[in-house]
This record gives sequence, structure tokens and C-alpha cells, in this order.
Amino acid sequence: MLVLYPFIYGFLTGISLSLLGVSLGELFTVFLPRVRTMVVVLYIGLFAMSFDFVSGYTGYLSFGHAMFYGIGAYFVVLVGTGKVPGLPAETPFMLIIVLAGVLAFLAALAVGAVSFRLTGVYFAMVTLGFAEVAHVFIRNWSYVGSNPRDGVGVVGRDGFAVGIPGIDALQFRLGRLAGDSFENVLGTGIDLGAAEVSFYAVGAVVLVCYFAMQRIIHSPFGRVMVAIRENEERAEAVGYNTFWYKLGAFGISGFFAAIGGALFAGYRRSVAPENTFDLFVTADALLAAIIGGFGTLAGALYGHLFHEFLQGIFTTESSGLARFLRDTLSEGILSAGVGEFTVLEFINVFIDGRAELYLGIIFVAFVLFVPRGILGSLRDRLGGPLAETVPERLRRYLR
Repeated sequence: MLVLYPFIYGFLTGISLSLLGVSLGELFTVFLPRVRTMVVVLYIGLFAMSFDFVSGYTGYLSFGHAMFYGIGAYFVVLVGTGKVPGLPAETPFMLIIVLAGVLAFLAALAVGAVSFRLTGVYFAMVTLGFAEVAHVFIRNWSYVGSNPRDGVGVVGRDGFAVGIPGIDALQFRLGRLAGDSFENVLGTGIDLGAAEVSFYAVGAVVLVCYFAMQRIIHSPFGRVMVAIRENEERAEAVGYNTFWYKLGAFGISGFFAAIGGALFAGYRRSVAPENTFDLFVTADALLAAIIGGFGTLAGALYGHLFHEFLQGIFTTESSGLARFLRDTLSEGILSAGVGEFTVLEFINVFIDGRAELYLGIIFVAFVLFVPRGILGSLRDRLGGPLAETVPERLRRYLR
């Protein structure tokens, strides 16, 4: 579905039919995330998956995970502006994101070497402390730009490209403005805009990272991670040095978090402390993991997709539900009374820009009534991972 999403979105939003005077195409525009929004879902989803990798599979909540995301983002911008010694501004983007991941891996080992001396809420607070130190440092580090508090952008470089270094035909530039677009792809008559190209390029990197994390989770190393989550004392009793396993998991998680940040910087071509190192960036990952399902990995991506889905519906932009209702409903309906409100006042107060309100309510509801999250609950219902149970059930119905 994700692979076909740009085509599904284009088809549904292009429908010219009307139902009860409402254009179906415009209705789908309100309820379906735009393709460029799906690019955001992918790289934030990768960051949320990296958070779930360590927190969902070892049980240690890292409240400072945004630090590794920010390291990846700022490393890309610093290389792009020629401020990293030994790396010219023209360094291939794929090499940059790997180096960003390695740098974050080393930073995670340093942070984890101190933090994993503690457990529970104390571990979470120590990681948060490290992240806040990094946040303050980057806000005042003049080397990154003349006004680091407002962020810094890449000027002069002709976009960052995902692909195989050295092969120009397999390089696809990211970005809504500087990205590549293609007409009549492979003679199929299908045109891909910059948003669609970025969606597939970023999606390819996210998919590789997802498979890598899945492979680690299903390895003997990953089994020890789960054992630590379930009963760390028992894991130690059977001979595992849990400190090194936790430290390794934390480093791997930081590596993939930095790749998510690097994709963000490559797509946006600019970074700021508030959208990289800030505590609320980690909060977005925590929210996505809880809604999607802790300890499911892929659930974090779908949790953030759900977040963006609500944001799109309740946005104040032209594609939001409030603007759609104000433009579609007649003056008589808008002026009609609903209790002490008119319909128009109700829309302005309870719908327009109220995504965070309803997201908070839904978050509380998930914690209370769906603690396993969307994907975790589906797995419980079906009796195993969807990749195994869904094909089996389909074969059963097709016989």
C-alpha cells in the first residue's frame, strides 16, 4: 500500500464525481495525507522505529533520543556547507548518512556507558539530561551558522541525492524544490513529481534500515534484548553480561536515529535546534511507538502515520476539514445554532487547528484501553505477526 500510495492518492483526489453536492476528490484531499506529508512520515517513522528498537525491546526508555536524530541532521548540513574537515561539500549523500550514523553510534556508546549504570526513571532522566546539554550547546554554537538558534541551511549544493555513488543514472535528488522529477517513467506514461521521487528514495533507505533492525531483533543478540526486557535479573543469572547488550542496542538505535535525522536534513536542506534536538522530537517518537505498539518496530511508523493523519484533518490550511466545511456548507447551515454555538463557531472552536487536543485524548485512550497499540493488538488478535498470519488466513479462505 505504501508503494502504491502516490498513485492511489492521485487517483482518489482527482475524482470529479460529486455526492450530495460534495466533491469526492476534495473530500479525499481532506482525509488523505499528501505525498510530501508521507515523506515526513517515513523519516520520522524511521526515527520512531529506532526509539522502539531500544525502548520497546530492552524496556529502557530513552528520553534523550532526539540527540542522535539531531546529530545526523546537523552532520548533513555541516558537510553540505563544507564545515567538516576532510569531507568536501560534494561528498555523496549516501556516504554522509552512513558517517552520520557512525558518529551517532559513538555518541550513543558514550552516553550509554554512563546512563546504563542506572535503571528505570533514573536512566530516562540521565538520557534527557544529556539531550538537554546537547540542545543548549547547538543553540549557542556559532560554528554552525551566524544565528544558530534560528537554524542553518545548505546554500549552493544542488540537492542531496539517494542512490548508488558514482552512477549518475541511479542518483535521485531529494526535496520539494530541489528534487528530481521524471516524465513518462519507463514508457508507462506515468509522471513522477519531486514529492513522489523523494517519497520513493527516502522509502528505499527506510526499508533497508527496517530490514536491518528486524534482522538484529531476530538474531541471538535480539533475543537477549527481549530477555532483558522481560527479566534482566534472570538474563544475568544465565550468564549474559546485560550491560554490554544494552549498550550495543543503544548504539545501534542511535545509528538508525541519525539516519532518520540525515534524511530529514537532506529533504528539508535546513535544520534548527527545535526540530532536531528538542525534547518534543523524542515525545513524537514515544507517541508513535505507543499508538503503533511498543515492541513491534513497524508499529512506530504506523503510529506516526496516524499522528500525521489527524494533523492533516484538523489543520488550519486549505486542505483541512475546517476550511472544507466552511467552503462547502451553506450560509444557512453555518449560522444555525448547536446549543450555545452556531455551526460556524463550533467548527472554529472544536475543529480548526485542534489536532493536538484530539491526539492527546486518543493517546490517553490508547494507554488505558489499547496498551498494545495498533499493530500489537492486531498481532494478538491474529495470533502472530501479520506477515505470517495474514497469508495463512488468505490461503485458508481461498481453498
